[in-house]
Amino acid sequence: MTSTRKSSLLLLALDTVLTVLVFNLIGHYRIERHGVSPPFAVAPMLVPAAFFVFAIYLIDGYRGRTNMQSLDYTSLHIIATICAALATLLLTFVFIPFDFELQSSRAVIAISFLVLIPFTLGYRQLIAKRVNSGREDRNLLFVGDPASREAFRTECAKMKVSQPVLYASNNPADPTPGITPFVSMLGDIRDGRIPVEAIILRESHRDLSSETAQELVSLYFGGVPTYTLELFHQVYWQKIPLYRLNPTWLFQEGFQIAREPVFERLKRASDIVLSALGLLLASPLIAGSAALIWLEDRDSVWFFQTRIGRSQVPFQLVKLRTMRVQSAGGDLYTQNNDPRITRIGSFLRRSRLDELPQLWNVLRGEMSLIGPRAEWNRLVADYEKLIPCYSYRHLVKPGITGWAQVNYPYGASLDDTLRKLEYDLYYIRHFSFLLDASIVLKTVQIMLFGKGR
Repeated sequence: MTSTRKSSLLLLALDTVLTVLVFNLIGHYRIERHGVSPPFAVAPMLVPAAFFVFAIYLIDGYRGRTNMQSLDYTSLHIIATICAALATLLLTFVFIPFDFELQSSRAVIAISFLVLIPFTLGYRQLIAKRVNSGREDRNLLFVGDPASREAFRTECAKMKVSQPVLYASNNPADPTPGITPFVSMLGDIRDGRIPVEAIILRESHRDLSSETAQELVSLYFGGVPTYTLELFHQVYWQKIPLYRLNPTWLFQEGFQIAREPVFERLKRASDIVLSALGLLLASPLIAGSAALIWLEDRDSVWFFQTRIGRSQVPFQLVKLRTMRVQSAGGDLYTQNNDPRITRIGSFLRRSRLDELPQLWNVLRGEMSLIGPRAEWNRLVADYEKLIPCYSYRHLVKPGITGWAQVNYPYGASLDDTLRKLEYDLYYIRHFSFLLDASIVLKTVQIMLFGKGR
């Protein structure tokens, strides 16, 4: 069993035990001070423990490659814990009609989850520090031709990979200086003289000898997995490399949201319920924001634009206006500190409040809550000429938020569009309601910390 898997199981066990322990300690304290109830049994504690574990799972809190020492993860962890607390309160006091031990005190639930935050973050950072210190000595080994090696080196720089990467060639006659033939490295890898976490093979190198292939199988069972480059992108970076796109790419496995009607219907049902509820709850915010927009320049509060939806069908998207009306004919992209953005508009963009009226598009069935960004028809026309297979993102309805939006900042160039497309295609191929839930949590983080524009 690898160290990352051991650390994941350890974190899972610690979270479960600590949740039960904290709830009982807080409950016992409440008894002595207020005489609220007898101490909680273990069984009822499984409810908050399950919600907490599920919320942390959604933000990759048990994934060995998650940087749990980062401020970004810390904020996500806090948000996930608060959401778990709200879910526990909702289930306990709304959906469970019979007498239930947790119903004795809302304060116990709220305080217990708040106490969990520093402890669960603390031992995560300690464990992550220990695991990462061990990973610093283990290399990623990329095997490919000179062009693919350079492309992978560039991609590692863009993804800010801190782990050391070794490069080898499957061609013994490769003249590149400093590049070792892959075959001659296999013995050193097997004997531990070259510590390797994973081997990445460029798909064009399928002429491996039977001996080399068998050696890779042995290394795999010994804890050194081999990935094709496409699979490595999906497992480590959770995106689809665009070089793999071709007219037959859609015929691979996955794509449940585009192929299975049951997923589409369930997603549509949840969109209707949640968008209707969202419009009801957000109506004061929308009205207040609209009033501020009007007071600033006495002009229209709404912004309408033609966007491209599922199956390339255009529709009119509605948002709160954040730019001056007379600036509509300017740059196609919004830049940093764009002078066209109003003062109120700048705040609305950072907080994502300008996007709340899109709930109406969701209710109408033109959009979904979660999916690829709905792009302007003028930009789409250019992208489809410049980017092969760009139209694949129109297999599903566009969303107010999505996998690309939470993993990549606002794009203002063709290169940014290419990068976002990699995440959009990953979402379309690997759609699940768990992935949707993860996107929701990360979207809340972006809204709270103002990472949009």
